[in-house]
Amino acid sequence: MNGPHDLGGQMGFGPVVPERDEPYFHAEWEKRALGITLSCGAFGAWTIDKSRHARESIPPANYLAASYYEVWIRGIDMLLERHGFATAQELETGRHVEQGRAPKRVLKAEMVEGVLARGGPCDRPVESEPKFAVGDRVRTKNFHPPGHTRLPRYGRAKAGVVEAVQGSFVFPDDNAHGRGENPQWVYTVVFTGEEIWGEGADPMLTVSIDAWESYLEQL
Repeated sequence: MNGPHDLGGQMGFGPVVPERDEPYFHAEWEKRALGITLSCGAFGAWTIDKSRHARESIPPANYLAASYYEVWIRGIDMLLERHGFATAQELETGRHVEQGRAPKRVLKAEMVEGVLARGGPCDRPVESEPKFAVGDRVRTKNFHPPGHTRLPRYGRAKAGVVEAVQGSFVFPDDNAHGRGENPQWVYTVVFTGEEIWGEGADPMLTVSIDAWESYLEQL
């Protein structure tokens, strides 16, 4: 969706200034935010794509005023209420009021290392052969979905070259909305800086995007 999370190439936000020797966390509560997110994800009630879409659905003013982990917590609040694990009152006050939905799984301390090591693989087999091959010239489609997508705004309606066929993976645009995994082939597509940013772009710059097959059309 076109929302406050998708700011690549947008003007008015200033340059990206990396923090030198940036720590993993800037405050103790951020560690807890990460832990809460992982623990709630282990409930088995939503996918990573639904989790991303929840964060994207935060009202723009609230999203832009929030720090990184504040966005995570607001997304988790939304999912916990939506799936019946907590009420809005409980989330607001931090006090348990009524018994909510029971999770399928509970992540315990001794399980964390193994769960993180396994990760959440999203590669899936598909019956069809890849539509595109390395070296093919392709164009990304120009669409503006109201729901989740992994194709950034700056990369739409742009011509590039397929650099790699990465395999077949869960299609997030469907998976985020409960329409099934519907895996597709994924390609790394390389674009020139001028194609993405227009006149005045660094001529030595290239931009790579991992694009699902349905994002692309042959040139």
